[in-house]
Amino acid sequence: MTAEKTTMAFGWRVYGLGVMALGMVCLAWGGFDPGQPVPKDFPDRTALAYAAAAFMLVAGAAVEWRRTAAWGAAALTAYYALIVVILMNGRVVLAHYAEFGTYSGVAEQLVIAAGGLIVYAASARIDAALAARLTRLGQLAFGVCALLFGGAHFFYMNLTAPLVPKWLPPTQEFWAYATGVGFIAAGVAILTGVQARLAAILLAAMFASFTVLVHVPMLLADPSSHMNWSENALNLAVLGAAWVVADSLARPRH
Repeated sequence: MTAEKTTMAFGWRVYGLGVMALGMVCLAWGGFDPGQPVPKDFPDRTALAYAAAAFMLVAGAAVEWRRTAAWGAAALTAYYALIVVILMNGRVVLAHYAEFGTYSGVAEQLVIAAGGLIVYAASARIDAALAARLTRLGQLAFGVCALLFGGAHFFYMNLTAPLVPKWLPPTQEFWAYATGVGFIAAGVAILTGVQARLAAILLAAMFASFTVLVHVPMLLADPSSHMNWSENALNLAVLGAAWVVADSLARPRH
């Protein structure tokens, strides 16, 4: 295995672990992930939630091994793109189309689909030209999501700034604006192909810093919170997706 493939596989593993973490949190709480809105009166909702959680756990684990990575990634891409983004979140978008948070929430789920698509393109035995097109589609989707993440920082500054540790100089608002600008700049870079890999690497580093500075401290402060566990798992999955994008951009284009 080449050094490039080893690096690529490590990005897959972070992504797979993130999805597995989401599945385990859903199993522990016996419900759907907050980013997968299902009406409370939906028939057999609890049974479906356990089934979805088990699916995420198994599919995420499949990504961890090269022999099963393609089908695991394909399953995750289909589930997140068709069921989570379109079916589950589609009705939310229609009901709250004027709220920016609706779109940034969808972006959190679309990022996972984009990561899965890129892993599938890199691991499946398909035509090289098709693999390149699927990879680029995943990169473009990720770039759009980065723009939405950045926009959310500006639309919801009152919610973003308090998440920044107070001890971090110069101010909470400064870092809320700075990360918002970083998201938007990275999204533009990935969409245009200008310093795209550097942008994806910096995004992965930023997500990693969110784990250390925001999500883990919140979890330690309230370990009984379902939302805190979900946010940690989601951030790990998104970090993995950013890593997958960065790895995909390192491969030479033919």
